[in-house]
Amino acid sequence: MAKLEDIESSTYLGSIIDEQGGSDADVKVRIGKARTAFLQLKNIWNSKQLSTNIKVRIFNMNVKAVLMYGAETWRTSTTIIKHVQVFINNCLHKIFKIDWLFWERTNQLRAEEEIRKRRWKWIGHTLRKLPNCITRQALTWDPEGKRKRGRRKNT
Repeated sequence: MAKLEDIESSTYLGSIIDEQGGSDADVKVRIGKARTAFLQLKNIWNSKQLSTNIKVRIFNMNVKAVLMYGAETWRTSTTIIKHVQVFINNCLHKIFKIDWLFWERTNQLRAEEEIRKRRWKWIGHTLRKLPNCITRQALTWDPEGKRKRGRRKNT
């Protein structure tokens, strides 16, 4: 019988899964890929012929889609949300050369709101699946027994 080796992290469907179950590494990679997508569209951002509305749509379709891929399953912390929001703010600032408070005029949702919205959409989608679907089972799983009271002991 073959033994499986322990690994620190793995990539599955474009998302990084580490042994702690955190999302920091995945978010860092997503920001890097979104930055690459953003830089490849530099000619579009500098174009005087394209309207603000078109640039926002291109940003949402090509950069934000890459950034937010898999956000439904991220373990969101204030640090992760801040990193994502700072990246979006920097991109919008480079595109429109505007103040930070003015970016709302582009009708962008805050990163926290967008992640929450995507998560609820994914949960609804998963709960509508058949009862024997593994993702639905994982989402609705209720372990038997009781958890001991108090903080877990570090060994």
